[in-house]
Parts: sequence; C-alpha cells; structure tokens
Amino acid sequence: MAEALRLARLGLFSTTPNPRVGCVIVQPEENGVGTVVGRGWHVKAGEPHAEVHALRDAGERARGATAYVTLEPCNHTGRTGPCVDALLNAGVARVVAAMTDPNPLVAGKGLARLAAAGVSVQSGLLENEAAELNIGFVSRMTRGRPWLRLKTAASLDGKVALNNNQSQWITGEAARLDGHRWRARACAILTGFGTVKEDNPQLTVRGVDTGTEPLRQPLRVVIDSRLQIYPTARVLQGGNSLIVGAVEDRERIAALQAIGAEVLILPNANGKVDLHAMLQALGERGINEVHAEAGGKLNGSLLREGCVDEFLIYQAPMLMGDKAQGMFSLHELTELSQATRLKIMERTIIGEDLRILARPLK
Repeated sequence: MAEALRLARLGLFSTTPNPRVGCVIVQPEENGVGTVVGRGWHVKAGEPHAEVHALRDAGERARGATAYVTLEPCNHTGRTGPCVDALLNAGVARVVAAMTDPNPLVAGKGLARLAAAGVSVQSGLLENEAAELNIGFVSRMTRGRPWLRLKTAASLDGKVALNNNQSQWITGEAARLDGHRWRARACAILTGFGTVKEDNPQLTVRGVDTGTEPLRQPLRVVIDSRLQIYPTARVLQGGNSLIVGAVEDRERIAALQAIGAEVLILPNANGKVDLHAMLQALGERGINEVHAEAGGKLNGSLLREGCVDEFLIYQAPMLMGDKAQGMFSLHELTELSQATRLKIMERTIIGEDLRILARPLK
C-alpha cells in the first residue's frame, strides 16, 4: 500500500477534480512473499483510473492476484467505466483499499459489489495517509466545500510587509519556489482586490515541473466586493479567472466578462462577499483545494469566519518591527482563551526559511 500511495502522489498536480489514486497488483507466491506484477496511477481526469493502468501492466498475471488501491474502486460510470468491472473481468481475487470513497456515488458500494462477486475485500490499511493525500477531495465530498490552505510569508515577528507595503522579498528563493509547488497542487488560487491593487500578481504556477503538458494552471479567484479590479490587472490576463463580488453593477460585470473573466455575485448581510457561499460555489465547480495568498484584511476575514482549514507559513530569519503589517487583521483580544489555537502538523527548513504547516484546533 505504501507503494500505491507513492504512485498516487505522481498525480499530485494533475488529477483535479478527481482524487489522486495509486494501485499495485501483487501475485501471491507459495512462500507467502508476493510479487508485484502491475503498477498504475490516475494521471488526469477523463483518462483511465489507477486500477485500469495497473491491470493493463499486469495483464494475465492479474488473475488470482491482490489489488492494493489507495481509494475504494468506483462502481459507477463517469467519464470512464467502473473500476469494479475491470477488476472482476481481470479475475482479481482480493482487493485491499486504503479508504472507502467519500463520494456518495461510491461510499462503500464498490467494495460491496466486489464482495458480492466473491472477491475478498479489506479497507483501512494506511487510511490516514490516503485521506491526507486527498484532503481536498474528502472535504468537497463530505462538506460540499474545498479545503482552504492559507499561505503567508512573514518575518519571525509575524510581519508580512513594511508599513509602506514593501514585501518583496521576505523569504528566499527556495521558499518562493516551494510556495509555487503548493500552488500547483491546488485547484484554485485565492486573493483579494487589495493584494491585486498593491502587488498586481499573476497568481500563476511558475518554475515547477508538474509532469504535465501543458502545465495546468489553477483557477484564479479574486474577492472584490465592489468590483474595483481594473481590466489590465495581470491576474485577469489569459482568462481562467473568477471575480467574486457583492454588488450587481451590470456595467462593471459586462466589462470584466468582455475580457474573459467570470463574475460571481455573492453578497452577505454586510455588503461584503459571503465567504462561505463562495466556498460552496467553488465546491460545486469541482474545486478540491484552494490556496489563499492574500493580505491581512482578507486573511483576517477568512480566519474569523472559520474558512481556514490549514496554514502554510514561511518564516524568514528577520525582524521587521511593530510598525510593519501583520499576517491577520483581527479584533483586539481581551482574554487568551479567545486566541485561535493551532496544531502544528509539520516544521521544515526550506533554504534559509522555516515552513510551518498548522491547522486550527476544533
């Protein structure tokens, strides 16, 4: 199963909106030691699933073998046929899944059908690792919204820019390239109009070998309540951009649509963008992971409204002082019990900087 997970990770940048899945076919031997006869992974939505690739690799050697797959085989027809049929037709005797599929169309039905056909089934082997690999897909299937990972680069005293908005570059080149790899695995990159106004970012993936041609670029999403974004903004160039606003300004909407941008109006009661409705809308579009790179105001709003699932923080070995801008614009706390508590999942040195992956404690 560990080998199947390794294969699944080869699709880290390319399978959206599908999950990342790997499969290993093992033929048992008399001494109890199995021989791997087939390997495969899901490469891209619309193409064969991991099981089909592994079965093709195994050929006739799949008969009587065990299939180790990181996600329960599907039992429905989407853009490809059911993997359960492929496994049964190949004569596989046993299927071990790391986890059941959270997709309601599958949700145990694939393993149940295999068992009904006489195939020995098992699930739960390296389940946590498999779920982590597809944390966005699991989120979309169980909550109806993508997993939101908030990325920020800060000094050791938690500052992201000087008071004059200068912020390039706080972290080193290695950390910036690593940040692009996290962008590449996401389905959408999210920012706010304030960041567009100050930095005019492209919000594209650059310098990363994703193993796919052409390079898949995530959807670029801009929160812009009053639709103030200007048509020449770099984030709008080349299409593949979504502006989420809160005002029905038909003239501005038409101007944005004329240059290839999509516009979605989702106001809340305060005349701002309804962030939860936005995440729900992205989930309906098949977005599994959202990578947020914004300023303190939007970061604070996402945090206050409970939209942040994970923090990706790069800390540089520098101090920028009290007057510099912080990571989050939040109301003053009067009790430590009001603080957002985090669980640190990972600490890694990237070049000269520290990368911290953390999640809010529920």
